[in-house]
Amino acid sequence: MITIGMAVVFAFLTAVALCVRALNTAQSVAAFSSDGMRIVLDAGHGGIDGGVTGVNTEVKESDLNLAITHRLREILTDMGFEVTLTRKTEAGLYDTTAKGFKKRDMQTRKEIIQKADPALVVSVHQNFYPSKSSRGAQVFYKKTNERSQKFASVIQGKLNELYTDEGVKGRKIAAGDYFMLDCADCPSVIVECGFLSNAADEALLSNADFQRKIAQAIALGVVSYLSDTTA
Repeated sequence: MITIGMAVVFAFLTAVALCVRALNTAQSVAAFSSDGMRIVLDAGHGGIDGGVTGVNTEVKESDLNLAITHRLREILTDMGFEVTLTRKTEAGLYDTTAKGFKKRDMQTRKEIIQKADPALVVSVHQNFYPSKSSRGAQVFYKKTNERSQKFASVIQGKLNELYTDEGVKGRKIAAGDYFMLDCADCPSVIVECGFLSNAADEALLSNADFQRKIAQAIALGVVSYLSDTTA
C-alpha cells in the first residue's frame, strides 16, 4: 500500500510540475508573441532539388525538411507565434527547371523572408558526410552576427539534449557563409537535424515521433532565446 500510495503521489506531483511548466512557457511566450511575433521557417531544397539522400532508404532530404518544418510550424503556432513558410509543398520555389533554377529558388526564399520581416529565421536541413560515423544535429550561424550565434547556441543545446538520449555526443555550433543566413538582419540559423550518411540517424529522422522531438527541441530553443533576450 505504501508503494502504491507513493506512486500515486509521484504521478500527481509530476502532473502538477508539467502543468506549471506549460503555464510558465505560455506566459513567457505571451510576453513576446502577443503582438504576433513572426518567425520564418525555411524547408531546404524541394522539387527536382532533393538535397542529399539516406544511406539505406534513399529518403530525400527535401521530404524530411518539409515534414519537420510543418511539425515545427504547428508547435510555434500553438504557442502564439505567427509563422511564415518559404516552402509549403514538395515543389521548389522556381518558375521553371531551366538553367539557373536554383538561383531563382534561393532568391524567392529571400523575397519571402524580407516581405515577412521576421524576428527570427530557421532553415531546416539534413546533413551528410563521407564518414558514416558522424551523428547528431548541428546549427550554423553567420560569423559576423552575434545574435545569430547566440540563437544557434541555444538551439544546439536543446538538440544536444535530445541526441544525448540516443547515446550521441553533442556537437558544437559552426559559423558558415551561407545564402540563407544573410537574407535578413534578424537572427538566422540553419539547423542540420542529423546525418543521412549515418544509418542510425537516418532511421531516427525518418521516424515521425523523432521528427516531432526535433521540432520540439527547436521550438524550445526559440522560446529560450527570446526569453533571454527580452527579459
